[in-house]
Amino acid sequence: MPKLHIEIKEIRHARKARRIEEILRNKIDVNFVSVSASGMVQLEWDNKNNHTNPSTIIQSIEKLGFKIGQIHNNHPKNKSTGHHEISSKLLFFGENTELYFAIISGVLWLFGLAISLIYNTAQGVATTLFVISCFWGGFFTFITAGRDLLKGQFEIDFLMLFAAIGAAALGKWGEGALLLFLFSLGHALEHYAMKKARKSIQALSDLTPPVALVKRDNDVLEVRIEQLMIGDIILVKPNTKIAADGVITKGTSAVNQAPITGESLPIDKRPSLQWKSENDVNKLAPENRVFAGTINGSGVLEVKVLKLAKDSTLSRLITLVKEAETQKSPTQHLTDKFEKFYVPIVLILVVLLLLAFLVINETFQQSFYRAMSVLIAASPCALAISTPSAVLAGIARAARQGVLIKGGRPLEDLGALSAIAFDKTGTLTEGKPKLTNAIPYGKTTKEHLLKAAIAVEALSDHPLAAAIVEGGKKELGTLPISEAENLEALVARGIKATWEGSVVYLGNRRLLTEITGKEIPSEIDKNMSKLESEGHTAMIVYQDKDYLGIISVMDVARPEAIATLSALKELGIKRMVMLTGDHQKVADAIAKNIGITDPLGSLLPEDKVTAIEQLIQEEKGSVAMVGDGVNDAPAMAKSTVGIAMGAAGSDVALETADIALMADKLNNLPFAIGLSRKAKRIIKQNLIISLGMVAILVPLTILGMVDLGPAVIGHEGSTLVVVLNALRLLKYEL
Repeated sequence: MPKLHIEIKEIRHARKARRIEEILRNKIDVNFVSVSASGMVQLEWDNKNNHTNPSTIIQSIEKLGFKIGQIHNNHPKNKSTGHHEISSKLLFFGENTELYFAIISGVLWLFGLAISLIYNTAQGVATTLFVISCFWGGFFTFITAGRDLLKGQFEIDFLMLFAAIGAAALGKWGEGALLLFLFSLGHALEHYAMKKARKSIQALSDLTPPVALVKRDNDVLEVRIEQLMIGDIILVKPNTKIAADGVITKGTSAVNQAPITGESLPIDKRPSLQWKSENDVNKLAPENRVFAGTINGSGVLEVKVLKLAKDSTLSRLITLVKEAETQKSPTQHLTDKFEKFYVPIVLILVVLLLLAFLVINETFQQSFYRAMSVLIAASPCALAISTPSAVLAGIARAARQGVLIKGGRPLEDLGALSAIAFDKTGTLTEGKPKLTNAIPYGKTTKEHLLKAAIAVEALSDHPLAAAIVEGGKKELGTLPISEAENLEALVARGIKATWEGSVVYLGNRRLLTEITGKEIPSEIDKNMSKLESEGHTAMIVYQDKDYLGIISVMDVARPEAIATLSALKELGIKRMVMLTGDHQKVADAIAKNIGITDPLGSLLPEDKVTAIEQLIQEEKGSVAMVGDGVNDAPAMAKSTVGIAMGAAGSDVALETADIALMADKLNNLPFAIGLSRKAKRIIKQNLIISLGMVAILVPLTILGMVDLGPAVIGHEGSTLVVVLNALRLLKYEL
């Protein structure tokens, strides 16, 4: 189903977002519409509908009078001049004009209040100041309410304006001015909060340089990144931004990947030996690939472009973040439904209170005054902004850390986890075996044992052989090693080759008992059993008629695995499950070393899905699955929250996961869970503040115990508090 992401400029707060969402849903021929408080609109339509395409949708939206900003669908930026809620001609002091108007209104109101309290004879001067204060505070409210009325809508802006006019009509100019000042200030701060979160996200869009230096026909040309083609070689100078995803063909440098992955330290990059044949950036080692938007260090790099600008990891990340902004959380859906019933009930109550003078012994003025007080006290301004402001701030903060959270639902769900399942290979472990032990036997030296093993394994193309050669050479340093020859594979037992005039065998117990016709020495058997119980793959090395010793390899745990799992335990995650196809003994050994509570071994891919289903039943939901997003996609889809590791290098991971850890590092997981829990707490606090204020003020205003002034302060004060409370998420640190 095709998608279009556009920005509508006049969306300045959550109430306006919901209003525009309803208009678009009813007026535009699309299947799905979602509008965020930050101004981002997501639209989806059916391919079968030949009359619907991005151009017709944009035209339809403009005809409704909305001004379109950026279009995130590979379309040029729209230059429409249609009017919008607050025309740019009225923004005399830039984007913060409404805030400045509110401040002017507040200053005039304070002067008026001071004069009325100090000088009883100057009430006319005070009233004049209140009237002028009403003008500045009500300027944008009047414009918005007027536009709503022309469309036949009665929104909160109109209700607030009506209440202020009513107060003035009763001679309460001071209270009317206070209402318009605080309402305008609340609006301005809502807009500021949304703008701040939006800018944090939009900073991603500014990461890619507009042009790149391309080597063509022995010349270096400057071209726009949109003109780069797959296979182009681009030149990256020191301390400049990299323009495309690709593989390094020449040069070494430390690259700052923080804009994409959130990694705090630069990553050393070097050329790949596969660059001439490799055309898939996902298959390259991290040290050989680079991403658009990352920052080169002090070296000069040449990079072969492997992705077009529109398909780069950064472009996909921006699109997914924009989409995430429009995805509402369960709490937001709940508050939206609540408001649909709540607002009409409030209006009915206000009408009844307006007519109270017909039933009880009071004047119309008294009934009208109380009705306006109730109207202000019961208006759901704080409730409307309480959840979207927190969700947007949370997503923005996560993006800065290299964590992509795809909307409000996963943001809330992540904080409720009680169990996390991890794929073992590549998630808890490094995903490639390493030499872990070299234990000589008898009079053999460790040096001789390693030389024999390296010489023979250098002829093999088995993954374990590469680990032995690499690890052994690292341990021996510059010591020379003579070459072996005549390699022969011994099926299900090991290998043999000729080295330094004699035959060297590497293999299992079965191989050595066949060769010698005897049981292997008890010391070797005991050491092998110990290593195998700890998850190592152990092999015996035998030369001529002598046992040289044992070497072992293992897919070792990530360096950060133990600290990460410990941090998760401190966060209250009770069960940490490891899913692996390895033997249960291996699973148990790794689990013991790193802190896994439930190791599940000998699993086929379909068994992982079953394990997740079983875990969800046991935990009654709230289970996350952490994997690479490729082989683990079915299990991730079945879990409450799917979390992909190393998503910066995997398109599949970006698409399948609810949450993507852009860097290939586990230690961002506790941060993401901590952020989610903080967001949930803030959302809960905001709901308590907004609904609590309504629950206190409405009965008191109905009973006449609180009049218009305190109702205004309580109502608008709660709106300011929830906005400022939500902004705390932008500063979150674990």
